[in-house]
Amino acid sequence: MATQKTKLDPRIHFVAVTAIIAKGNKFLIAKRAGWEKAFPNTWTVPGGKFVFGEYPMKKAKSGYPQKYNVVNWVVRNEVKEEVGLEIEKPEYLCDLVFVRPDGFPVVTLSFWAKYKSGKIKLADALVDYAWVTLAEAKKYDLIDGIWDELKEVSHILKKNH
Repeated sequence: MATQKTKLDPRIHFVAVTAIIAKGNKFLIAKRAGWEKAFPNTWTVPGGKFVFGEYPMKKAKSGYPQKYNVVNWVVRNEVKEEVGLEIEKPEYLCDLVFVRPDGFPVVTLSFWAKYKSGKIKLADALVDYAWVTLAEAKKYDLIDGIWDELKEVSHILKKNH
């Protein structure tokens, strides 16, 4: 897919988060809807974009609104919105930048967390889901890099046992 050239301010990026959710030796993956602008009909892990105004902010002494721990809040909120689950404390895994077909760059912060509670309830942007082992995940059409992230989390979990 060719990247469309647009006149964008090079300082403007979307910021997104993803969360690899581990439940025992399985990971949650979900299939994106065909109408999605980036990565339609491919499998990924839950996540979403930062949307200013969704996260609560307080006015600081300086007069500027601010919010601490907003990334943690957004990761948990996006997981709840996208798949209906509660997760344990998100742990940073890695980050990447890609350019959407419309030319907008996206900074993605990838996290992992253990499943805490809830039943899967997919948002409209997701059409299917599966709890898979690392080996089973290879059989799905995953977004580039997702399997490597699953593998990294699998190693982290094995080290912690």
